[in-house]
Amino acid sequence: MKKIAILISGRGSNMEAIVRAGLPAEVAAVISNRADAAGLKFAAQAGIATQVVDERRFPAREAFEDALAEAIERCSPDLVALAGFMRVLGAGFVGRHSGRMINIHPSLLPAFPGLHTHRRALQEGVKVHGCTVHFVTPQVDHGPIIIQAAVPVRAGDSEAALAARVLQQEHRVYPLAIRWFVEDRLVVENGLVRVNETGANQSVLAGND
Repeated sequence: MKKIAILISGRGSNMEAIVRAGLPAEVAAVISNRADAAGLKFAAQAGIATQVVDERRFPAREAFEDALAEAIERCSPDLVALAGFMRVLGAGFVGRHSGRMINIHPSLLPAFPGLHTHRRALQEGVKVHGCTVHFVTPQVDHGPIIIQAAVPVRAGDSEAALAARVLQQEHRVYPLAIRWFVEDRLVVENGLVRVNETGANQSVLAGND
């Protein structure tokens, strides 16, 4: 059975969705860069090993990332899943985990990489918004796309209302992407991801959500 290490910085709702999904994999560790991350409590109560690598204790990014890499490797994961991990990772760290680290981003990449995606979507007047699960590469929010889910942007939407609908879809597609990974269904060719399963659909429209 493959092992997963999940990295969080806050409440960890995507981490909860992964744990609750009953995947054919072991969540071997939940690691946070913040000691006050609320998701650590859920993980501990679920019997999952937790660890804090407090970014404030390291004077340089390289030292922090070395410590984080050591914490990850102690559980020998097959996959590292970033689930609300609010830290940009350097090329050296990403290279250590190339092909086995994924992230979920709250926009339909390549649109709106970076922060404040829902606010920017509303400001730009887009009619469709959503989320993307992708492999992590040194270029932030630009790795090969595994799966996306879309939601309509409604007239009068607030940032919070739009974010809540997108988050519902995050909780749906992130566990699915991880299932495909641990079942060895994902193939990356020329920067594009293929799901090695007949009828698999990599772009999921969210219907009436």
